[in-house]
Amino acid sequence: MCIKFTNKYNEGKTILIDKSLDWTSFDVVKKLKFLIKCKKIGHAGTLDPLATGLLIICTGKNTKKINDIQNLSKTYTGNFTIGSTTPSHDLETEINVTKPIENISKKMIEEIADSFLGVQLQKPPKFSAVKVEGERAYKLARENKKFTLKKKEIEITKFKISEIKSSVISFEIECSKGTYIRSIARDFGNRLGCGAYLSKLRRTKIGDFDVNNAYTIDDMVNIIKIEKSESN
Repeated sequence: MCIKFTNKYNEGKTILIDKSLDWTSFDVVKKLKFLIKCKKIGHAGTLDPLATGLLIICTGKNTKKINDIQNLSKTYTGNFTIGSTTPSHDLETEINVTKPIENISKKMIEEIADSFLGVQLQKPPKFSAVKVEGERAYKLARENKKFTLKKKEIEITKFKISEIKSSVISFEIECSKGTYIRSIARDFGNRLGCGAYLSKLRRTKIGDFDVNNAYTIDDMVNIIKIEKSESN
């Protein structure tokens, strides 16, 4: 193992990753830790396995920046599917309720999107990593245990409806730290009166960090191979 290569990451780097579908944020950190042999490494904001997009990895002394990065606003694009609900408010669980959507108009959808703008209290989804008396909420939910989650203050600064195709609504949302897009899907469906769940999610920005400047895991594997060969 080359000292020159190792020091580059141990001293501190911020790496932008475009996370693939079905990878967990932990999987990405574990893979990079193995590749770069760096002792200190972490991510600045979890992405669900069913979400893609920007994941920021910090190494070495840059791990001190993680809290600051986590506090930045986030931008997401994705799809809500209206007329159906799932217990997890996304595709992790099966559809459990279906309702008609014939009376739902474009105007209703856009007006309800506008109603989400501003500071508000949001209840996290039951299938989330929020702790309830020391236990993760998703663990309790999978065990069908009853529990209550406290609402948290969030802010939504942008909620744009970009396309409506039958039951699928495409959106772009800019929001504060701690906002659950799955909860927005749940509440959006409730306000429409027909239910909804999150069927696609991609994080495109964290503050000024943009997924367009990010690398895939395969990109990073190739980059690190080149760096190692050049360091020999």
